[in-house]
Amino acid sequence: MNTEKRSAIYSTLRARMPAPTTELNYANPFELLIAVILSAQATDISVNKATDKLYPVACTPESILGLGVEGLKPYIRTIGLYNSKAKNIIKTCRLLIEEHASGVPRTRAELESLPGVGRKTANVILNTAFGEPTIAVDTHIFRVSNRTGLAHGKTPLEVENRLTKLTPDEFKLDAHHWLILHGRYVCKARKPLCGECAIIEWCEYRKKVLE
Repeated sequence: MNTEKRSAIYSTLRARMPAPTTELNYANPFELLIAVILSAQATDISVNKATDKLYPVACTPESILGLGVEGLKPYIRTIGLYNSKAKNIIKTCRLLIEEHASGVPRTRAELESLPGVGRKTANVILNTAFGEPTIAVDTHIFRVSNRTGLAHGKTPLEVENRLTKLTPDEFKLDAHHWLILHGRYVCKARKPLCGECAIIEWCEYRKKVLE
């Protein structure tokens, strides 16, 4: 796929979603951080249900740390892997207080040093909370990138590196949200809604199906 086709895809997605953003509920970088930690192997809907109950009670590193692991668990019990996530969140809150003056760090290295925060989570925080042109690759973006031909890769990191290299600069800030939303609602895993796809004209998957 050449630059012209990539630009056409992103331009089309931009026209349909001029101001894309995460579907996680949050009011500040810390709340987003906790929500993204919880979102691993969980839906945004389930995370929002949990944080809608948690944040009115505890929404700062100090207040969540005050709950402790056992006090936090009832709020996130409906989310997968809640035991390990509760432990990681409490450890993260302690580190934020002790090493970052209760703020969320703005570098990838510092973010990835927090328990429960990997490269994908760090990219989401850098992009959504701080406006950095990072592209976090989850299962949706991995699928869309490979299917359409935007960026082929056998691993999320390969896809991320190719997207970062090949996505025109004017689209990089919003590329993550465009692709994840497209994958979530149109380019679905089992039955992609090709008949509803706005970018099907440039999609490699469509060409394979028609051959």
